[in-house]
Amino acid sequence: MNPISEARARFSHRMAMHLRVEPFALPNATPMVSFTFDDVPKSAATVGAAILEAHDARGTFYVIGSQVGTSSALWDMVDGEDVVTLHRGGHEIACHTFSHKRACDLDAGALNAEIERNQDYLRSLDSSIRIENFAYPFGYGSFVRKRQLKTVFKSCRSIVPGVNSGTVDLQFLRAMPLIDRRIDREGIERAMDEARTCNGWLIFYTHDVADEPSPYGCSPALLSEALQAASRRKIPVLNMAEALRCAGV
Repeated sequence: MNPISEARARFSHRMAMHLRVEPFALPNATPMVSFTFDDVPKSAATVGAAILEAHDARGTFYVIGSQVGTSSALWDMVDGEDVVTLHRGGHEIACHTFSHKRACDLDAGALNAEIERNQDYLRSLDSSIRIENFAYPFGYGSFVRKRQLKTVFKSCRSIVPGVNSGTVDLQFLRAMPLIDRRIDREGIERAMDEARTCNGWLIFYTHDVADEPSPYGCSPALLSEALQAASRRKIPVLNMAEALRCAGV
């Protein structure tokens, strides 16, 4: 990576983290929790979705159109049929750009092209798919792109940890890792307790769901534990679109 380019990306990310485009006061009557999956390995769409459904819950899956049906050293990705099955099963299909390029590396035209190409591809799988929400690829936010993203999406999710409560930035929502190498049962319990205490919106993010997950994924046991922790506290599990509708967005 070019050192100057990386310095600019880090600066833009910090600006996006601290400077809100349009402050929004969350009006939720109760705490909420959402489970989101980035890139969407096949195991997220099969094992992960099945665990959510067993708890009568649905998730948000941020799809990279260009990687659908591909494989890497880390995992096999969803195929088109998986995406349609998720959608028809009540899960939310959301945008992670078409080529998994960081928003901070793109000018306005290039970002718009990435978004439109991803939307066109996903709608070609099923014309009823509506793309309402976005997650920053690699977690890198972009202050200069936030206003542009606001005109297309209801929310943009980061990977900066924290519970969203009170007045928030819908173009830079915070999220907690549901990743075996980064959180354990006690960490999940603390996050749930914080959401209940501050009447907040807790968003989890992960990638694959496997007995031996990648460094970026979780085990079925960890996902189940998080769902059970929400159930014990009677915290509703909503995907991103459902949570935003509850907030009047």
